[in-house]
Amino acid sequence: MKLLRFKNGAWGVESPLGIYDISHVLGNSSPDFAAIAANWPSLKERIVEQLPRLSPLTTPPELDCPIPSGGKLLCIGLNYRDHALESGMDIPSEPVVFNKLAGCLCGPECVVPLPACSQQVDYEAELVIVIGTRAWQVSESDAEQHILGYTCGHDVSARDWQLGRPGGQWLLGKSFPNFAPVGPAIVPKEFLGDPQNLSISLRVNGETLQDSSTREFIYSPSQLVSFLSGVTVLEPGDIIFTGTPPGVGMARKPQRFLRAGDIAEVEIAGIGVLRNRFE
Repeated sequence: MKLLRFKNGAWGVESPLGIYDISHVLGNSSPDFAAIAANWPSLKERIVEQLPRLSPLTTPPELDCPIPSGGKLLCIGLNYRDHALESGMDIPSEPVVFNKLAGCLCGPECVVPLPACSQQVDYEAELVIVIGTRAWQVSESDAEQHILGYTCGHDVSARDWQLGRPGGQWLLGKSFPNFAPVGPAIVPKEFLGDPQNLSISLRVNGETLQDSSTREFIYSPSQLVSFLSGVTVLEPGDIIFTGTPPGVGMARKPQRFLRAGDIAEVEIAGIGVLRNRFE
């Protein structure tokens, strides 16, 4: 089961039999994300019970970003062993953390504008953790219960800002408008399986440029949630980009950066394809 948010504000689910509007199951309302996350165990039971009585949509809906705006966008660097090797970096002794500004969050099929002040806009496919319940100083063994699920993410990065400006402008290089696409769906953790055994890839104009597996994680989702919750309170709707595998444009010879007209697709097994155009 996958959770979807439609452009009209309604929520839906996708099953092997199709896509369903679950407004009736939710009480003919459009509850906010926090309400869905807080009541997910009971909502899930109602959805599973009533889904056989619903008819799938005959017209594919327009999908919105499944994550509400305003939450924290936390990111982990160098969390794939194969990417650390590609970058010539040592395996980090603790998670490397940075963030993106909330204004760069967008959803599937959104256009990502290429900033005029950057000539090195790079792609990064990522598995994204979606926080479902408040987490503060939680242990690794308890961390999973605070995760609602997972989605695909694209950590778009202006490398000439991130690395080439005085001091390294990581925050600014990661936070241009729409530089954090996520979607197309949230897969609740109980429907995904092992998040540390998922194939992950990125294509640009149909050409595969990243192809790895979350088996290469240095730090697991539970370790990341525990680590971050020791520093900041994680709230429902906060998301954690968990790092990118090898194949990024900056590390290629010759380097390859995104250009106007490029179509980027992040695909993660069990979640789907996040597609965005750059212009």
